[in-house]
Amino acid sequence: MISEVMKDAEERMHKAVEALRREYASIRAGRANPSVLDKVMVEYYGTPTPINQLANISAPEPRMIVIQSWDKTVLPAIERAIMKSDLGLNPSSDGTVIRLMIPQLTADRRLELVKKVKKEAEEARVAVRNVRRDVNDKLKKLEKDHGDHGASEDEVKRAQDDVQKMTDKIIKDIERVMETKESEIMEV
Repeated sequence: MISEVMKDAEERMHKAVEALRREYASIRAGRANPSVLDKVMVEYYGTPTPINQLANISAPEPRMIVIQSWDKTVLPAIERAIMKSDLGLNPSSDGTVIRLMIPQLTADRRLELVKKVKKEAEEARVAVRNVRRDVNDKLKKLEKDHGDHGASEDEVKRAQDDVQKMTDKIIKDIERVMETKESEIMEV
């Protein structure tokens, strides 16, 4: 029973780190990266659809993203969706492809992005701590149910120590991911 609880905790903690990585991939760091468009939804036949399901997205140059739609009639909708997004990019279309020039980040914008990166990291740390709290609650419940399918006080104490070690390790991973993204943003 304890091993199931621990396995579930580890999975949930790793999901928090993966979610943080996905979030960071969508933060524009001054270099062309097709994943910045992952969250942009296009109205396609009345259904919000991710751009990457409507077009081929590539970064042929360090400061340019090219979007080549499989259906040419959807190009204006893709342009509108990019302009409405909070990316601050201006698409230019020639009727067959959309080009996005990635501007140099200003010092102020870099600092704003670093704040956002730190906020996202803190949310991931909170998520990991919430998992720890949930697991510790489950372990205490197992200890109370000691009679049937519960666990002894020593087993629970060991498991709680393991959960704390796991939490510390995952939080260090979050710190490392955050520092990498921060240095990427601050790189001129």
